[in-house]
Amino acid sequence: MKKFMLFVGGLIALFILLANLGPMILLGLSIWLLYVIFKKFVKSDSTSGKIGWVILGLIVLSITFSNIFAVIGVAAAYVLYLIFTSWKKDDSDPVVYEMDDDDPFKNFERQWAEINN
Repeated sequence: MKKFMLFVGGLIALFILLANLGPMILLGLSIWLLYVIFKKFVKSDSTSGKIGWVILGLIVLSITFSNIFAVIGVAAAYVLYLIFTSWKKDDSDPVVYEMDDDDPFKNFERQWAEINN
């Protein structure tokens, strides 16, 4: 039942990711453009150039804010990653490992106590 629920959750997260893929690309592109505009603003020496870069930066910033809901797609990608890693976990791993009682190197303390008594 757990694998089925993981599959259904992964399917829902995949659909959300695919629905928000376009806005996620535009968000990444607009953040990169803001970085480039900031670098050009810092390098600019003239006042008119700085004003032009600020105006262009404000336009790109408005594009960035219009695609801010693409964060839902990023969250869906993270949930899909978590589901994928939990799917690969093997539930049959034993928590307690059995020890061989006849091995003298693993049970040194027990044998030392037997010798001293």
